[in-house]
Amino acid sequence: MYQIDPGVPLVATETMRAAEAATIAAGVPAITLMERAAAGAARAILAYRPARRATVLCGTGNNGGDGYGIALALAAAGVDVTVAAAGPPRAATAAAMAARWTGPVVPLAEAPPAPLIIDALFGIGLDRPLDPAHQTVLDRLRGQGHVVAIDIASGLQADRGEALGRPLPAELTICFGAVKPGHVLGDGPALSGRLVLVDIGVAVPAAMALVARPRLVGPPRDTHKYGRGWVLMVEGEAEHGGASGLAALAALRTGAGLVTIAGEGDASPALALMRRSDDEAAALLNDRRLGSVVIGPGMLADARARGWLKRLTWAGKPLVLDAGALRLLAEGPIGAPSVLTPHEGEFEQMFGPIGPDRIAAVQKAARVTDAVVLLKGPSTIIAAPDGRVAINTHNAPWLATAGSGDVLAGMIAALLAQGQPLFEAAGAAAWLHGDAGLRLGPGRIADDLVAILPEVLAGL
Repeated sequence: MYQIDPGVPLVATETMRAAEAATIAAGVPAITLMERAAAGAARAILAYRPARRATVLCGTGNNGGDGYGIALALAAAGVDVTVAAAGPPRAATAAAMAARWTGPVVPLAEAPPAPLIIDALFGIGLDRPLDPAHQTVLDRLRGQGHVVAIDIASGLQADRGEALGRPLPAELTICFGAVKPGHVLGDGPALSGRLVLVDIGVAVPAAMALVARPRLVGPPRDTHKYGRGWVLMVEGEAEHGGASGLAALAALRTGAGLVTIAGEGDASPALALMRRSDDEAAALLNDRRLGSVVIGPGMLADARARGWLKRLTWAGKPLVLDAGALRLLAEGPIGAPSVLTPHEGEFEQMFGPIGPDRIAAVQKAARVTDAVVLLKGPSTIIAAPDGRVAINTHNAPWLATAGSGDVLAGMIAALLAQGQPLFEAAGAAAWLHGDAGLRLGPGRIADDLVAILPEVLAGL
């Protein structure tokens, strides 16, 4: 029912540097890569924000060299450019590019405000706090012009998205070769603005990517309800039954042909949902048509939950484990193909403090559990045991509401029941969930998320 394609690659600093070094070793001069970067950046700048005057902040490394190249290209296009230099370039390639610039150069401390301010002070390698001299300049220019960051905003850590001081927020960030994790994690989204990717001819291997918009391809004409996927929702406790109901409804709305609730309750959130007792539902685990199981929403870590997890381990059906079921994982391995969907608090209860490197923490959790782990948050991180990582940034703060995670669990289960692999199902469901949040806006609740899913699917 869904076509799930890889998204935009994300590349860590070390990997990007290695790829550039390999390209240079293969015969492409470093100055050629810098020329490509500068030309592509200038085109993007002129397309986004044409201006008569510009100030280019140039550092002493290769990012500064890119800045000199951009100054050349903008001046050739008729822009009145002033370079504000932190000092003479230290790298040979940057020095060669700087030698071509014959326009005005002033010390960085005297950088003049301008309608367009181009930040080429530090590139992706900065991993220390901004020093007082650079910080003073950035603070003085704050609000004095439209800011474009070259590769990454100066002071933004490229792998973690951590602000190392007070970076100058950019309206546009021009990424060379690949988007970096720091653009989309932590402080990155607020400091990076719109991302534009410039191809500089470097082949970059990537085990990370942004989650892409899934495509709805529709079921075949001769399909039936089991062909569209059958989901079993193991109900939580009666006083928390709303969580199970949200997950079950979300699975139906996401395209599952049949959803069965396992539990002793007597209420149903929709007439289309089937209900079976625990014993009856346990027998369904032997039915090859059953595609996936959700367990955890509204569930206590009690004997019933332990019994269900034991059954599910032996059944081997794809699982989505959320909320209450996550608290039981410390008692033993899952033993079945699984997606775990903790929020930050649940993650830290299970695996300890996340630390500054969120990607590494989620990757480690996936290896330890041999499961796909989806860490919910402003930028949702999804990791597979084999090291693959996907990050979903297509979301909205309106999703921070009770029951939102239960909806996501049901959506993942629907995609699993339709035959999608664990990693791809988690990413696609996160994107669809985020799209629902973007459409909702303020004042809506998790029930509204379920109700708006048909609109989300119709927009694919």
